[in-house]
Amino acid sequence: MKYQVAIIGGGPAGYTAAELAGKAGLSVVLFEKNNVGGVCLNEGCIPTKTLLYASKLSYICMNARKYNVSADAITCDLPKMIARKAKVVRKLVLGIKAKLNAAHVTLVNGEASIVDKNTVRCGEETYECEHLILCTGSQTVIPPIPGIDKVAYWTHREALDNKALPQSLVIVGGGVIGMEFASFFCDLGVKVTVIEMMDEILNGIDREIASLLRAEYAKRGVVFKLGAKVTQLKQDDSGIYVCYESEGEEACVAAEKLLLSVGRRPVTEGFGLENLGLEYTERHCIKVDGQLRTSVPNVYACGDLNGVSLLAHTAVREAEIAVGAILGKAERMSYRAIPGVVYTHPEVASVGKTEEALQKEGIAYRAIKFPMTYSGRFVAENEGENGWMKVLADADNKVLGVHLLGNPASELIVLGGMLVEDGATLDAFRRYVFPHPTVGELFRDL
Repeated sequence: MKYQVAIIGGGPAGYTAAELAGKAGLSVVLFEKNNVGGVCLNEGCIPTKTLLYASKLSYICMNARKYNVSADAITCDLPKMIARKAKVVRKLVLGIKAKLNAAHVTLVNGEASIVDKNTVRCGEETYECEHLILCTGSQTVIPPIPGIDKVAYWTHREALDNKALPQSLVIVGGGVIGMEFASFFCDLGVKVTVIEMMDEILNGIDREIASLLRAEYAKRGVVFKLGAKVTQLKQDDSGIYVCYESEGEEACVAAEKLLLSVGRRPVTEGFGLENLGLEYTERHCIKVDGQLRTSVPNVYACGDLNGVSLLAHTAVREAEIAVGAILGKAERMSYRAIPGVVYTHPEVASVGKTEEALQKEGIAYRAIKFPMTYSGRFVAENEGENGWMKVLADADNKVLGVHLLGNPASELIVLGGMLVEDGATLDAFRRYVFPHPTVGELFRDL
């Protein structure tokens, strides 16, 4: 069978590329060994946000008296939360399949293997293609901690399907995934301890914003062990023991359950990637140009596989650029304003440069900081709470970075991203009329 475009991996990059290429009139075959949607839809972004919304509602109900609302006898049915999560995922998977079908994409469910740049084998069938787009995603990193083979630990996958709340939980890794699970379990009453090897959570996020989020969760009872390297794992009938070293001293934390969340790495094995002879970067990631082309003609690498930005929305944009290149368009990928969001409660969102990055690069800047309580909408909906907006600008008032703490940061950060991407100045939004009252009005105060 011959196709103009063959795509391996049906995650955000893969299904976006397939739909766009199909709509453009190209013949497309998409290979996915599991469900379309990839990790993001099936066991990542969407499932976690579904559960986080439920735990957020629980937290709001528990604190309803702040708003003079009585909410007594609040209960959380975790098995039903998990069932609803599965229903949400199924609905969205069916939606993607419908869009692929409408774009006349041939979807092949199975493990694809690359023979060469123009040939892919899946099962007993061989498929020929003119263009090959690789979108195989990433997988959880399992650190080689002594004793790890002797304890029953969770990754995000097991945590998302767990139907019984533990009394206590230790999370190894204070990154985005670790903090989102800390938020979920904390809001449902679980005693949570986060062990992080760095000296602050959320590495890569503005440190001041990260520290404010940590302080908020510390007030809610989450215990943080920073600058702590896990040295050993043990388990007996009473629970799991996570031993760590910090400032030259050793200690252990005991808990009923253990969640490992130390990062993800691109999937590069098991589908014949070695048969292409690709060029790699110093970090051993597939080298791509501004249109996601690899060193092999007509072969593209989008999404987590190229290691540039392991985020679903980045993957979608990369897929758009790659398909555009196949269609002869000149547009190139820009990573200048890729937003990052932590869906805790309150949310954290960031785009552009952080203070730490600007200092490291020797770029002069000034920081404009003000509380979200400057917004009437925020005050009305967040009794006794605060949030922060932090904007970094150069001497000409060009916006270099925007960092937010507070709800709804995930919805507001795109406004900051527009400023950063377009190289706009602080007064860019003053000529627009924002609806009142909204939290987004804060951008007019820059």
